[in-house]
Amino acid sequence: MFDPLGWILSMVDHVDPITRSLLAALGMFCETTILVGLIVPGDTIVLVASTGVQDVPQYIGMLAAVIVGSLSGESVGFLLGRWFGHGIRASRLGVRLGEGNWVRAERYLERRGGLAVFASRFLPVLHALVPLTVGMTRWPYRRFIAWTAPACILWAAAYVTVGTLAAGGYRQIADRLHFAGYLFGGAVVLFFVIVLLVRRRIEKGEERHWADEHQADEHRADEHPGEVPDAGDPAPRDVT
Repeated sequence: MFDPLGWILSMVDHVDPITRSLLAALGMFCETTILVGLIVPGDTIVLVASTGVQDVPQYIGMLAAVIVGSLSGESVGFLLGRWFGHGIRASRLGVRLGEGNWVRAERYLERRGGLAVFASRFLPVLHALVPLTVGMTRWPYRRFIAWTAPACILWAAAYVTVGTLAAGGYRQIADRLHFAGYLFGGAVVLFFVIVLLVRRRIEKGEERHWADEHQADEHRADEHPGEVPDAGDPAPRDVT
């Protein structure tokens, strides 16, 4: 009987390991680069490419490629923000993205500092906007990379490991269990459910944080009604 899942895994297996790793790196580069990351499903590319990993050297190579691709994309996003950030924001594509998302990224960075850079890697939309937003501030690159590198490593390890283990488990039991494909699919679905729950938990936590900050701002404004907020571009603070 035709096994579509087995056929897909076989196709991935026939791709040279170096080519698979390079494709995953390219997918992550595009996924973490400003605005491109809103179109290219880098997580899916990495997950599929990781199903072809069959030994430790291939796992290490895939993991390293995904990390390098992620950091390269984040760095390009930072540099685009430093050189062309306001122009990109005012462009047709930037306007189409929505001013609300730009403001959200700015406020997130201002309120949470380095934690915003770390957490944005796991959040939709913000993972593409935050590197650009950081580049538009006075942050030095070394400070940005120090916060985003751990997030990229954690993200890469999670996706590469799940893809590798799920496909490996399927190969081991496919000949003995006719429902092996369902187990593989269930493992992948469970992983994405966990990812969504983690994202939602982070978003809820940040929503509560923003609400508390807003109430504090209103309280200060009530106590000092004559004060005018600073309209400059203050350097975002770190939260450790």
